Amino acid sequence: MNTTRLLLLLGFVCLAFSAHAQIVYKTDWKSEATQVVYVTDMPAEADVIVFRTEWKSDATTDSGKWFFTEWKNEADVIVYFTEWRSEANLVICYTDDQYEAGKRK
Repeated sequence: MNTTRLLLLLGFVCLAFSAHAQIVYKTDWKSEATQVVYVTDMPAEADVIVFRTEWKSDATTDSGKWFFTEWKNEADVIVYFTEWRSEANLVICYTDDQYEAGKRK
């Protein structure tokens, strides 16, 4: 594979992970996660305000509405929840109001 194709492929992979897809699988293994997530109770500290939806169809890109699947192969993102903020690359805060969900500016 030549360098141009490799760089193009890496660009697409990075773009896919930055899209923050919303079908999520929770893993118990940090090594298989695509995102290491810390949960805070303070919305002002969060990168994303998350509403847990019961319907996969509600979980659209960048909506903040996450559908947790039981099947790793149908997930867009595999997350590992950490107890340590310094270990996380994404900080979230859960909400009970779907209209509060989304990325913080």
